[in-house]
Amino acid sequence: MSPIYLAQDPTLADFGRDPWWLVLGKIVFAFAFGLLATLLGVWFERRVVGYMQVRPGPNQVGPFGLLQTLADGLKMAFKEDILPKAADKVVYFFAPTISVICAVTALSVVPFGPMVSIFGHHTPLQVTDVPVAVLLLLACSSMGVYGIVLGGWASGSTYPLLGGLRSSAQMISYEVAMGLSIVAVFMTAGTMSTSGIVAAQGDGTQLTVFGQTIPAPGWYAILLLPSFIIFFIATVGETNRAPFDLPEAESELVAGFMTEYSSLKFALFMLSEYVAMVTMSAVTTTLFLGGWRAPWPITIWEGANSGWWPMLWFFGKVIALVFVFVWLRGTLPRLRYDQFMRLGWKVLLPINLVWILVLSGLRSIEDWDTRGKVIAVGIPAGILLIATIFWPSRKPKPKPTTQEQVDNRPHGSFPLPPMDLQVPPSPRITRVVAEREPANIVAGSDSREV
Repeated sequence: MSPIYLAQDPTLADFGRDPWWLVLGKIVFAFAFGLLATLLGVWFERRVVGYMQVRPGPNQVGPFGLLQTLADGLKMAFKEDILPKAADKVVYFFAPTISVICAVTALSVVPFGPMVSIFGHHTPLQVTDVPVAVLLLLACSSMGVYGIVLGGWASGSTYPLLGGLRSSAQMISYEVAMGLSIVAVFMTAGTMSTSGIVAAQGDGTQLTVFGQTIPAPGWYAILLLPSFIIFFIATVGETNRAPFDLPEAESELVAGFMTEYSSLKFALFMLSEYVAMVTMSAVTTTLFLGGWRAPWPITIWEGANSGWWPMLWFFGKVIALVFVFVWLRGTLPRLRYDQFMRLGWKVLLPINLVWILVLSGLRSIEDWDTRGKVIAVGIPAGILLIATIFWPSRKPKPKPTTQEQVDNRPHGSFPLPPMDLQVPPSPRITRVVAEREPANIVAGSDSREV
């Protein structure tokens, strides 16, 4: 098989021709990738956060603590499974299963690489693809809400019910911003197929800047910078990760919708969160970071996007995004619920709608290069979006000087304790004595005169 064919982008016609054993192998690979990435993701998060907090993290069980996650999974699997009396047994059991299945199913339409040869069969490194594959990704993300809502309702308790309601409101709110971000990708790529979107990000078009012809950047993270920023923020909110981890805000709702879960069912809920994080990192890579295509300096090598090498670039991008998820958790504090909802409905949603309107207007201009005008508008719009999100909402009050702090203190108080270590007199008693002193003085003077 020639390298040119190995570098070929898959099309929809290339799917549905594989033998059954090859399709089964792809399904097992996608499932194993999600499971193994989750196990390593938990270990990776503990090690990275430990490094950020100047502590070792897991380092005893296995080399570098690699088996710590496996030990934790076995521990949770063999713990006592407690079933609340008021729980709906069927729904209580299937709720965590729904969350895991929806998170893993999304990997079926994620392209891991180009056309390759497997035991003499030319096949794409992707389980399947359909003309509306991205809508399948959104559907899987939406179905994950059912696991959270049903888990909170089926527990038969107040706190899980409240946690499930606020979690569902959180996920549904940010699904709107996520869906609108993908609209810009549809408009630019001209297809909803995931393999087609990856192919559209590597078409090798040219861009004319100040009379010079240079290769145009193909990644939609650069072309559609506002959509990429909004999509990633919505992804963090959709996966319930910090600083948006409100479903598990221990200081407010114990463990949210998982309060009444234990043993293996609790492990499935935790597994679904990490699978969703890895899955959404893979989806972000596919839609905005060129998918399995190599980044710029590696593309100088002609064979970078052929054979099995693209899987390496794909996994590298996914790991980089997972690191950003962990970085956010180790850096930012949790937002209040009202701040979180205000960000989704009053900031991300209006900006997304305006950006789609601007993008539609730019595409309607026929005598101007589409990619050039998107870059000319998208990058400044993305910078403006970042400034809008992180700009302080109110001007901080100037810090008062030390003299002003002393002057503003209540009468009779002092910032330092008395030097003789005696308890100072009560301000009330001091005030009463001061009010009575003039009368006593007058009375005393009169008596002396008499």
